Amino acid sequence: MKFKISNARRLIYVVMFAFAFLLLTFDFSLAATTAAKHYTELKLPALPAVKLPKYERFVLKNGLVVYLVEDHELPLVSGSALVRTGSRWEPGEKVGLAGLTGAVMRTGGTKKHSPDELNEILEQRAASVETSIGEGSGNASFDALSEDTETVLGLFAEVLREPVFAQDKLDLAKTQAKGGIARRNDDPNGIASREFKKLVYGKASPYARTVEYATLDQINRDDLVQFYQQYFHPNNMILGIVGDFDSKKMRSLIQAKLGDWQRNPKITQPQLPEVSTATTGGVFFVNQPQLTQSSVLIGHLGGRFDSPDYAPLDVLNGVLNGFGGRLFNEVRSRQGLAYSVYGYWSPRFDYPGMFLAGGQTRSDATVQFVKSLQTEIKRIQAQPVSSKELAFAKESTLNSFVFNFQDPGQTLSRLMRYEYYGYPSDFLFRYQKAVAATTAADVQRVAKQYLKPENLVTLVVGNQTTIKPPLTGLAKQVTPIDVTIPGSPSQTKN
Repeated sequence: MKFKISNARRLIYVVMFAFAFLLLTFDFSLAATTAAKHYTELKLPALPAVKLPKYERFVLKNGLVVYLVEDHELPLVSGSALVRTGSRWEPGEKVGLAGLTGAVMRTGGTKKHSPDELNEILEQRAASVETSIGEGSGNASFDALSEDTETVLGLFAEVLREPVFAQDKLDLAKTQAKGGIARRNDDPNGIASREFKKLVYGKASPYARTVEYATLDQINRDDLVQFYQQYFHPNNMILGIVGDFDSKKMRSLIQAKLGDWQRNPKITQPQLPEVSTATTGGVFFVNQPQLTQSSVLIGHLGGRFDSPDYAPLDVLNGVLNGFGGRLFNEVRSRQGLAYSVYGYWSPRFDYPGMFLAGGQTRSDATVQFVKSLQTEIKRIQAQPVSSKELAFAKESTLNSFVFNFQDPGQTLSRLMRYEYYGYPSDFLFRYQKAVAATTAADVQRVAKQYLKPENLVTLVVGNQTTIKPPLTGLAKQVTPIDVTIPGSPSQTKN
């Protein structure tokens, strides 16, 4: 009987507690609803100052530059090496050489470990070692649990110092590259990006040329070995390691694995390829009959990050783009012409980038879409930005600034890249101050100075029969571009 009474009382207490909780929740909800404000009335605290994490930089006797950042939040260690190389220095008749070198350097194994052995050791430890070579740099990286750091760093050093470029892995990489060539016209945005670079930089420019079946067939294993031997030396790279380690012990480990790697006293910095405007205007078209919409790019040659006007140009980007930007409000929302629309001043570290505007639109709205882009480019030159537009662009730019420092690894990568391209380590902070100081007059000045409406190159990838009115409404002469893939995939040549 006592047991039954106890349960009854317990049930009553539970019901009373639940009722009281509901009353409190209702009161709080009512109060919250009453006090709710429109988002424009919210006053948010100022962004906290962004600080660089503590890091150590030193140089080994062989010339290897090393950055170390301790981060003990998780038992992980990551490292990456930037190598002064890139596809822009591969011979024109062997386009694809740098990419193949970067891929097979890892997949081909080392003098001490076959590809399968290397993969097995790494997989057993949930670790990775990767290599690649892009347009302007080479990269080698590793990730490991902190307890496996010595083992994985040793394998990382092997891949850097003793790759064997196994012939079967080269054959496989070439086959994969040829598969990519065969599929490269499947994506209209990819076609637009590829062909637009050719129009701006020139077909033969290292910043625009493409891998072809013929250039792959010209590449053999000796080419990979020679390309590797030309650039992969300790005095031609920067190594950064971040994670759960003791810096003193890590210095000793780096010295043991990489300190006896001989420097190359004869290595020289290759001269950067020259860049000049290849096309100063015109309308170009790639016919893709299967498409139901058009991919559009318009623009011209641009500039570099170290321009004194980089900050106001970036604020100009903020005025043009995003929710509340001029292009979104006018071209997408008011005129309903675009699925997506954008316009960016897009600089590069050590060569001119591009100014690009474009998006995707209905076939029958293509001409009107292009004209609307042209109108907005001219309007930002002629019509000063309002105080509201300026504040919105600066605030969004400065608010996004903090995402450059989400974790120590991201910050370390930025420090390494600045040193790689010869930028000051506080470049990003100088930029932050310059954005904050940008005025409406600055935005209009750089728009007038750097945007060239009279030199805009226009490229449309779409269905010729459904683009009505036709592209001749933009220019009397519309130049077709043939994207037929030359040659055919042949047997891989050794």
